[in-house]
Amino acid sequence: MYFVSKRIEISYAHQLRLDYESKCQRLHGHNGVITVYCCAETLDRNGMVVDFTHLKELVTERLDHRNLNDLFDFNTTAENMARWICEQIPQAYKVVFQESEGNIAAYIRPGFEHLGF
Repeated sequence: MYFVSKRIEISYAHQLRLDYESKCQRLHGHNGVITVYCCAETLDRNGMVVDFTHLKELVTERLDHRNLNDLFDFNTTAENMARWICEQIPQAYKVVFQESEGNIAAYIRPGFEHLGF
């Protein structure tokens, strides 16, 4: 099994929809760090699990310098964003979404909980 990871920095705005009062219900911004973990049993014809540049482009083109609430119907929590990113990348088995220093969420694709890296 081959493993790779890509760390991607983005800037974004959002506001959360919550059933309690919170400052996060107001529009605010983050400088987030996303780490995408990918794996494959075999390498592609170029000798890669996935091209690092393609991973970065996929995430930044869709999310960087955007208001996430304009893009998604779901609540744009770090947890939901980690899952959404993982679902967009076939080789991805885990995504860690750090919205700010100390606030980190992770999503692991079902069936891959046992994998390390």
